[in-house]
Amino acid sequence: MKDKFYAYIQQLQDAITSKLEEVDGKATFQEDIWKRPEGGGGRTRVIENGAVFEKGGVNISGVRGELPDSMKTYFNVKEGNFFACGLSLVLHPKNPMVPTVHANWRYFELYGNDGEIVDQWFGGGQDLTPYYLFDEDAIHFHNVCKTACDKHNATFYNTYKKRCDEYFWNTHRNEARGIGGLFFDYCKGSPEMNMQAWYNFVTEIGNSFINSYVPIVIKRKELNYSAEQRDWQEIRRGRYVEFNLVHDKGTLFGLKTNGRIESILMSLPPHVQWRYDHQPEKGSEEERLLNVLMKPKEWV
Repeated sequence: MKDKFYAYIQQLQDAITSKLEEVDGKATFQEDIWKRPEGGGGRTRVIENGAVFEKGGVNISGVRGELPDSMKTYFNVKEGNFFACGLSLVLHPKNPMVPTVHANWRYFELYGNDGEIVDQWFGGGQDLTPYYLFDEDAIHFHNVCKTACDKHNATFYNTYKKRCDEYFWNTHRNEARGIGGLFFDYCKGSPEMNMQAWYNFVTEIGNSFINSYVPIVIKRKELNYSAEQRDWQEIRRGRYVEFNLVHDKGTLFGLKTNGRIESILMSLPPHVQWRYDHQPEKGSEEERLLNVLMKPKEWV
C-alpha cells in the first residue's frame, strides 16, 4: 500500500504542477530533492513571483524512522517505528480576488518491534480561503468535493465537511480560517471500508483537486483590485499564518519528527500584515466575509 500510494502522489504532483504552470503562464516550479537523515526524503516544488501565484508549494515526501517520545505519547503507542508519505500543497495567489487553497493527502504506517504493521491509516482533505467571497466559487468548490465523496459513501461529504469546519478553526480568534471543504483523518480498514476502499476514496479526492480550484483561478485572476484590497488580503493572510503555527497538526508532526523546515513552512505567504485591532467597514465586502467565517455555512 505504501509503495502504491507513494507512486500515486508522485503522479499527482506532476499533474498539478503542470496545470498550475499552464494557468500562471509566467513562473515555473523550482524542484528540490531532499533526504532526511533519519530516513526517507521528498520532492519539493515551489513557485514564486508568477503572474498569478505569488508563492506556492506542491510537495511530496516519504519519511520513516523512530517516532520521538512526544509523538509516541500523542499516538498512545510504546513502539514507534513509522512510515508516512503524502502530498501537501498551498497556493497563495497575487490577486486578492483569487482564494488561497490548501490540500493534503497522506498515508501512515506504524510498526511493532518485529517490523509488522500494527496500525495504518489515510488522511487528507482540501479547503479554500478566500479574501473576497464569491458565493458561486464556494458552491463550485464544495460541489466538486461532494461529487467525489458521493461516489464512495453518501455520508462522507457531510461528515468530512463538518470536520473541516471544526479543524480549520482559529479558536483564539473564534473564526474559521476559510470557507472549508473536506478534512478526514485516521481512515482505517474496517468491514465496511478496507484499506483498498480507502485508497480508492483518497485518490478520488486527490484527482478532483484540479477541477475544484483551477476554474476559480481562471475566472478571477484578471479582475482588477485596489491597494486597499491588497492590504486586506495581507491582513487575512496573517490569520492563515496564525493557524498554521498555532494549531496545525501537520506542522507540529513535521517539527517534532525533524522534518525539513523549508518544506514545512513553505505554506507561509511572502507578504503579511498584522494591524492592531483592525476592523472592516460596516456593510463592506470585507465585513461580509468575516460574518461567514464566524459561522460555517452550508454551500451545497
